[in-house]
Parts: sequence; structure tokens; C-alpha cells
Amino acid sequence: MKNVKIFGCGNVIMGDDGYGPSVVDMLNDTYEVPVNIEAIDVGTCIREYLFDYLLTEEGRPEEIIILDAVDFEERQPGEVFEIRPEQIPAKKIHDFSLHQFPTVNLLQELEQNTGIKVLILAAQIKYIPDEIAPGLSPAMSKAVTEACEKISQILSLKVK
Repeated sequence: MKNVKIFGCGNVIMGDDGYGPSVVDMLNDTYEVPVNIEAIDVGTCIREYLFDYLLTEEGRPEEIIILDAVDFEERQPGEVFEIRPEQIPAKKIHDFSLHQFPTVNLLQELEQNTGIKVLILAAQIKYIPDEIAPGLSPAMSKAVTEACEKISQILSLKVK
């Protein structure tokens, strides 16, 4: 049983959308992640994990941290910020990727119906290419390091 699940959402071949998986990679490579914490690159398939937690009591974590790239007009490229599912403005739900709209509703249901604490650690994109183009912008590369440091503080992780 893992008490905390960290999900890195994103598509690594689409520029800054690879933020979430890049954070997970850095966490697993650079930090001592205790056995009760699991950091997983879920690509664009987080909904399957969330449905499992909603439908079963067995194996539910106490907390979920979701890492995802977002495009909010009021944010600066590479800016890392925390957001709760209920804080996503209604007009932004369709823009807030988490890789398919129903996921935001699932996150709200998880908190309300299961008691799982959900935190989204988002980072503002600089760009998402129209065609396959792996690699993060310099601003997003800095965001990856900043996100790892924030998670390290939240969960008291130590550098290897």
C-alpha cells in the first residue's frame, strides 16, 4: 500500500506537455523516495488510475499529487503553482488538460467521496508544438526542478 501517489501527466514528444513525466523521472532519479510513496509516469492515461480509486476501497492512497502542464493566460511560462480541483475556473475546465475533461470531475469526486487528498502541481507552458517535437523549453526545464523541490518539501524527501 502506497500512502502517496504522484502522477506525472503529459506527452513527452509534445514539447512542454512532457512536464509531468519529466518531474517523475527527476524525482525517481534524484531523490530517495520512501516505499510508501510512488511516483509514476502515467503519460496521458491518468483516468484509469482515478477510476480504480473511485470504484474500490482497496489500495487507495491517502494523497494524490498530480503534475501537469497547463495554459492559463495569467501565468508566466515555467511558473509552477498549486491548484485544487475545486479551484479550476469553470471557463478553464476544458483548457485544463489533465488529458481529457472528465478527469477534473473525477478528482472532485475522489476528494468528496473517498477522502483522498488531491493536489495538482501545475506548470505554465511556453509552447505545445503542432507536430511531434520532444523536449522542454528552458522555462519548463526550470519548472521541473522547482516542482521536484516543492514535492521534496511537501513530502520531506531527501536527495540521493
